[in-house]
Amino acid sequence: MPIIHVINVESGNLRSLENALNVLGYTVEWVSSPDQITDSIEKLIFPGVGNFGHFVKEIDARGFIGPLKKYIESKRPLFGICVGLQAFFEGSEESKTVAGLGLVPGVLSKFDDKDKSVPQIGWNSVDSRDFAEHKSLYGMVPSSKYYFVHSYACILDEAVKNKIEAAGWDIATSQYGNQTFVAAISKDNVVATQFHPEKSGAAGLRVIDAFLKGKKYVEDPVIAPQTSFGLTKRVIACLDVRTNDQGDLVVTKGDQYDVREKTGEGHVRNLGKPVSMAEKYYKDGADEVTFLNITSFRDCPVQDLPMLEVLRQTSKTVFVPLTVGGGIRDVTDSSGNVTTALQVATQYFMSGADKVSIGSDAVFAAEEYYKSGKKLSGKTPMETISAAYGVQAVVVSVDPKRVYVDAPLTDRVCIETKYPSADGKKYCWYQCTVKGGREARDLGVFELVQACEALGAGEILLNCIDKDGTNSGFDLELIDHVKSAVKIPVIASSGAGNPGHFEEVFRETSADAALGAGMFHRGEYSVKDVKDFLENKGEVVRAFEPIELVHVE
Repeated sequence: MPIIHVINVESGNLRSLENALNVLGYTVEWVSSPDQITDSIEKLIFPGVGNFGHFVKEIDARGFIGPLKKYIESKRPLFGICVGLQAFFEGSEESKTVAGLGLVPGVLSKFDDKDKSVPQIGWNSVDSRDFAEHKSLYGMVPSSKYYFVHSYACILDEAVKNKIEAAGWDIATSQYGNQTFVAAISKDNVVATQFHPEKSGAAGLRVIDAFLKGKKYVEDPVIAPQTSFGLTKRVIACLDVRTNDQGDLVVTKGDQYDVREKTGEGHVRNLGKPVSMAEKYYKDGADEVTFLNITSFRDCPVQDLPMLEVLRQTSKTVFVPLTVGGGIRDVTDSSGNVTTALQVATQYFMSGADKVSIGSDAVFAAEEYYKSGKKLSGKTPMETISAAYGVQAVVVSVDPKRVYVDAPLTDRVCIETKYPSADGKKYCWYQCTVKGGREARDLGVFELVQACEALGAGEILLNCIDKDGTNSGFDLELIDHVKSAVKIPVIASSGAGNPGHFEEVFRETSADAALGAGMFHRGEYSVKDVKDFLENKGEVVRAFEPIELVHVE
């Protein structure tokens, strides 16, 4: 297979990019030092994730900036991805003291959160059709959706747009809320995307394929039409993974987190193998796949080789974002060796994960945050991981349950519920739990999520112990409660039993995504059933594109 060179400064999930290039027929050769950028390189990919300043300082410290500029001046093809695009600009408000490469005029700014969650996480449209009739820039068309995950962007007005175009750059745009931003740029043989093409299914791989073939302008492909321009509602498939009594990793599901059969010998419920089930859900159209490793890292995280292998194998065939949770914390093994939460997360990212989910340790960190008078220590898992990989890489998985009270409390944020308790109490607060719901803490979910947002979480996975396994629908009051507390995206979880529950949560709340598990695992409904139902109700969803559509002619 022909070779494609990829710059590797150990920034996030590069395995998925390698797998995408393999699918397209290329072998990856990593470029880990600037002296490897030689005249023999024909095509170069420049990926990046995380904080703008951290990334730019890293490539500067490693000596890449000069050789990169020289390579670009040679007019050889280069593809920048995510922060790889952002680094081309003059700077970013995210890191005001750090200068970018200055190849594109303009400074990145943070999305406003007046009408939307920040960061933007999800599938959005890209429009580049102004360049030629019935043609698009590297195959980016509004009839496809692409995966974005970022808080900062080049926000466009007429003056900024004219300035960039005057410098010779073509611009592809996207819309988030009321703001138009740069989704991709191109000049000569250089192209860079704010979205992640390697996580954007066939649509994203088609963009990479066009770049590798030198097809700057591509005839608009005939693919499944989308219902509307803009961000979609995400449908996520969640796989609870644990070791069964025979020592195998299996997908399981329970009621209120009890995953053992109620009859016979009470074995762990085995619903299938995680890798094959994840691929099935991807082909059904899942926008993300989440693995929650519910028995992970009881001793030492670096010994959790089976789960790391699950990620490696899944990322070979699943080209949508992968989230993994389980034991993202500092661990000391029996020999006294310390493995930090950042090191654990890095192993996950290197194995194919795009986001990590933190559970119990987020609660403990929030308790310390309030105990210290809301001071940041810089040492919690959320802080260390977000500093290196960006807040968008950190999900907090929350497991609250209702506690009914006679009247609003002075030390808890309570709600007046439409569903009073059996003894007539009409107020409640949501108590946080840890250790898979087995231990309650003296902390409300409202206070927890606000602390987590301050500590560096970029997304909340909102479970509900009362609803788990009931198939009775999401706890809409809980979702509204948490959405009122934070500006970051919230994923509704626990209780989904049919497609109507997904439509209800998107219609009745401002949830950014919704997650299903048991209804998918048992084969009662498919992800496609949910999406078809949502589309028929007028919701914007992503149409799945088969892998056969990755190649451009």
